[in-house]
Amino acid sequence: MDCNKGIMLSFALAISANVLAVDSPAFGNLSTPDVDDIEYFDDEEPSEREIELGKMLFFEHRLSKNQNQSCATCHNPELGFSDGLAKGIGSGGDILGRNAPHLYNLAWSAIFFWDGRAKTLEEQALGPIVSDVEMQMTPKEAVGRLKKIPFYDKEFKEVYGSVTFENIGRAIAAFEKTIISDNSAFDQYLAGEKQAMSHSAIRGLQLFVGKARCVKCHDGANFTDDSFHNIGIEDNDEGRFLIDPNSKLKGAFKTPGLRNIIMSAPYMHDGSLASLEEVVEHYDKGAVNVKDVSPLIVPLNLNPQEKADLIAFMAALTDPVVIQRPKLPN
Repeated sequence: MDCNKGIMLSFALAISANVLAVDSPAFGNLSTPDVDDIEYFDDEEPSEREIELGKMLFFEHRLSKNQNQSCATCHNPELGFSDGLAKGIGSGGDILGRNAPHLYNLAWSAIFFWDGRAKTLEEQALGPIVSDVEMQMTPKEAVGRLKKIPFYDKEFKEVYGSVTFENIGRAIAAFEKTIISDNSAFDQYLAGEKQAMSHSAIRGLQLFVGKARCVKCHDGANFTDDSFHNIGIEDNDEGRFLIDPNSKLKGAFKTPGLRNIIMSAPYMHDGSLASLEEVVEHYDKGAVNVKDVSPLIVPLNLNPQEKADLIAFMAALTDPVVIQRPKLPN
């Protein structure tokens, strides 16, 4: 073979291999969520009436002690179902201990809260209502208030048979399971629309599953392993260790899903990182010499372009969920 032809053929094959790597839809476990995989309470999909009841309760300020807060206070749809604060504020003015995480695609989650103390979304929905620093109610008070409102008393009887604290959680969870984001630029890209993501975002995807090692924890359809890791945020919060006294879980927190992540700043369990740029810088440094840090956290040595590409990919996970606030009953 002519030497020059051989060189040109090798060059062409290298270009083709690179294009194939960029355009390949197979990136480990990363995928689009499948609504058929959602597990419902008692294996029964909620009715529209049940979902609408849960939506009203999600925005119902009368479920807080001072009637000044609802679930939507800390999980505001206009703020990526977070609140824009490092740490939220409770009904009585108390500063909460952790950042309010977003609620996107929790229908597929198996464990809830930063420390995983709730095993179901129904249980999670009730937690803030009876927290002594959040909405500060008791189950009896919550049920009593709703029973006094004719609309709620009637709806609960029609949907569940009666107003109970457990049924309040069922209704709110039924609504929260409809907060689904599954048509981002990334999902369109996976579906074969190769122009859906920018070149920068495609490079970022390759980094995400490769050099940047993000997929070690942020995998699956919702970019979370539903597990717990100490990623080197230094504060006095022991996280999962308080629930499961395993020394490897000191300072470990649940991996948050990344869908619509660009909308829910600030980040981390303590809200200490104000932007995705700061998040990428944190991981790039590798949390060297931080006590109890996960062995998965190592220096990445990313250059400025690679950091920008990673952020471009995370931005490509955006598919906002628009919620029209309901008119609450008198």
